[in-house]
Amino acid sequence: MTGMVRSTLWLGFFALILAAWWMMYSMAMQMDLDLLGRPGAMGERMRQMDPGMDMYMPMARFFPLFVMWGAMMAAMMVPTMVPTLRAYEDLMTSANGTRAGWLAVLAGYLAVWLIFAAGIAGLQLLLLHGGVIDMLGIAKSRWTAAALLLAVGLFQFTRAKEICHGVCHSPMMYFMGHWRPGAAGGFRMGLGLGAFCTGCCWGFMLLGFAGGVMNLAWMGLATLFMVIEKLPQIGHYVTKPMGFALILGAGAVAGWPMITGG
Repeated sequence: MTGMVRSTLWLGFFALILAAWWMMYSMAMQMDLDLLGRPGAMGERMRQMDPGMDMYMPMARFFPLFVMWGAMMAAMMVPTMVPTLRAYEDLMTSANGTRAGWLAVLAGYLAVWLIFAAGIAGLQLLLLHGGVIDMLGIAKSRWTAAALLLAVGLFQFTRAKEICHGVCHSPMMYFMGHWRPGAAGGFRMGLGLGAFCTGCCWGFMLLGFAGGVMNLAWMGLATLFMVIEKLPQIGHYVTKPMGFALILGAGAVAGWPMITGG
């Protein structure tokens, strides 16, 4: 029976990831129809549309943006929880962990990222109405995109990144130092892990404004990197190289007209 419960929970975990990615794909396709597929309208004109126009534009309203970012958090961040949940399972035999605690760790982690989703949805509205990004969530100026890439790249070398990544990379150490039994304890530990994970990965979410917040290719690459960054064997070896890559990317974006001769 225990094995069946474990299998069911893990199947539900991966079903959540698939459902989140399917939701993101559906929303991306619907956004293309809303913004680029209106009869008689040019795609570029729709991208630059004034968000204050008197018409229904989902990406100019808080709740649709919050739903989008919430789905994005589930699609991108839940896969990175595999090492953490495996670490909790290892402690279920040596400590007094429970399946309810396992679920509560996941729930606490998601709660933190949903709070982050609300914050970044509000930020997107401010940037949209301030003319910094367009309706698709893409920076209108290459200098803005370059600044985002540079800021996130530099963050990879900071002490804050090192501390937060250390917790995300070694969740067993976090559990051993902050162990709490039961569902309430699991939720509390999930909140703590979610806070450190947000501190580690917030920059990759902001990079959505450099390439489009609904760009599925960017989402896939960012998710892959964040999963690799948390793998026990190789996670520490990819953080700084990614920082160098982002800084080089910032230079390329800033100097693109000179590179292309445009």
